[in-house]
Parts: sequence; structure tokens; C-alpha cells
Amino acid sequence: METSTEILVVILSTVLAVLLVLCIFIAVLIIKLLKTIKRITDKAEHVIETAEHVGEAFSSATGSMAVFKLVRNITGMVAKYKSK
Repeated sequence: METSTEILVVILSTVLAVLLVLCIFIAVLIIKLLKTIKRITDKAEHVIETAEHVGEAFSSATGSMAVFKLVRNITGMVAKYKSK
């Protein structure tokens, strides 16, 4: 081979090696980013589930409070009727 061809082969090999290392580095960063996004979405799902449970607790408590209020109104009406 001639010297110019050897120089071009060395330059191209070096450039390809640098690009390969750069691609591996970028791939590792993308994998880390995807893991972070996955962790964030898992936490968001947990928060949403917790909010749903709190909403269900409030709705069941509201139903219980409505029954308690109804019983209190009935006893109040009975007490007023007896006092007359």
C-alpha cells in the first residue's frame, strides 16, 4: 500500500473508533434516562392510586355521614314531637 492509503486507513479507523465510543456513551445515557423516566412514572402511578384511595375513603365517609345526619334529624324530629 502507498503511504497516502495507509494514512487514510488510520484516519478512518480512528474516526470510526471514536464514533463507536461516542455511540456507546450516548446509549448508556439514554438507558439511564429511560430508567429515570420509568421511576418517575411509577411514583406518579403510586400518587394517583393513593389519591383514588383517599377519594374512596371520603366518599364512603360521606355516605356514613349522610346516614348519621339522617338519624340525627329523625331523632330531633321525634324529640320535638314528644315535647309538644
